[in-house]
Amino acid sequence: MTESLVTTVYLAAGALFILSLGGLSTQATARRGNLYGAVGMLIALVVTALSDDVTGYGLLALGILPAAAIGAFLAHRVQMTSMPQLVAILHSFVGLAAVFVGIASHLEPEHQFTGAEAIIHDIEVAVGIGVGSLTFTGSVIACLKLQGVMSGKPLIIPFRHVINLIMLAGTVWLTVLYTGAEDSTNGMVLLLGVTALTGILGVHMVMAIGGADMPVVVSMLNSYSGWAAAAAGFMLSNDLLIITGALVGSSGAILSFIMCRGMNRSFVSVILGGFGTGDGGGGGDGAGVTGEYRSTDIGETVAHLLSARRVIITPGYGMAVARAQHALAKMTKLLRAKDIDVKFAIHPVAGRLPGHMNVLLAEANVPYDIVLEMDEINDDFPETDVVLVIGANDIVNPSAQDDPNSPIAGMPVLEVWKSATVVVMKRSMASGYAGVQNPLFFKENTVMLFGDAKENSDAIVSSMEAG
Repeated sequence: MTESLVTTVYLAAGALFILSLGGLSTQATARRGNLYGAVGMLIALVVTALSDDVTGYGLLALGILPAAAIGAFLAHRVQMTSMPQLVAILHSFVGLAAVFVGIASHLEPEHQFTGAEAIIHDIEVAVGIGVGSLTFTGSVIACLKLQGVMSGKPLIIPFRHVINLIMLAGTVWLTVLYTGAEDSTNGMVLLLGVTALTGILGVHMVMAIGGADMPVVVSMLNSYSGWAAAAAGFMLSNDLLIITGALVGSSGAILSFIMCRGMNRSFVSVILGGFGTGDGGGGGDGAGVTGEYRSTDIGETVAHLLSARRVIITPGYGMAVARAQHALAKMTKLLRAKDIDVKFAIHPVAGRLPGHMNVLLAEANVPYDIVLEMDEINDDFPETDVVLVIGANDIVNPSAQDDPNSPIAGMPVLEVWKSATVVVMKRSMASGYAGVQNPLFFKENTVMLFGDAKENSDAIVSSMEAG
């Protein structure tokens, strides 16, 4: 296959990736966006395999076939609650691939460069390896935190920013030395030094970020993986890798910025570990927040829902853990059949992954037009009869507005307490992922429905169907 034909097909695949991003911007077109992306990647793989640069098809098959089998197995078996961890570890693979490409480019360069071209190529190799190593180690730490293997509590050590700057300066210094190295062995040692320093930097930066900010971390690591892929594209002179990496890198950075704004966080501070909020494991006792809470039961909850004119359902990570989305979809259908207006309120950082709640609700076939973002629905709460909070905590915490000393102070939240009645489904009175107790639970218009969210939702549905 000629080089010009390969380039043309790469551009077509790049166009499909752009269409994929456009489709993923809304729930209604997300399935189509996924299809565009899958077709684009399939085209890219086939064309790359048929290009003149590929000759060892046996080795290629040895790498692709097991990887495809593992990917299909994981996609089939992984639960939606574990999707953030899976995404994080996939980001790490992209970073590790960039490191391997950089080392291979040093050991067996495709072209022999001289003068300024050689310096530019060396910088590409060092930057690609540095970004890839940081992405790899940072993503592994993020995965361990999300999985609960490692505490979500931020690791705050003295002079951490100074330490980060020293490691960054050391990386730049090693890169400068590498561009002037004439001996391949010395160059390899310098590249390994870049790999080690940036790898430690990735660990330290993510370790310093608290549990409540992990959705932003996952999004930003997605951006890093894109830039790592783009760097690999420059090293390999591969147009498609450059295009794809730039798309992923820029879109991930934009999403991270939007999420930081939705959390009232400083984009730079979160990425540099400037914010750390509590232990991501939750389960705190909420010291400093006192009051009497009122518990309720299934019968009373059903009575509240059936007597309402307007109901807003606010899901959180607890819904994902309990897998209650299908029961909520049935509940919604029953309520709407009785001419009760039902909407879903989605916070930008609900769950552990951007769009986590939207994906779960789409999986349960909840109509897209009743799933609204925070900015679209916050003004509706004062006119709402019942708000059903399912496994959410920090995103409905009034302390963000009322307590300037709260770790989540200033974070925009769903103002559910402004409705007539709030029913909160939780397993216990434990605090949320940010480790902050919620005064909402003690308000006069709030009742607590304890237990598993799916079991309670199924019981509510059964009671409605029986009545």
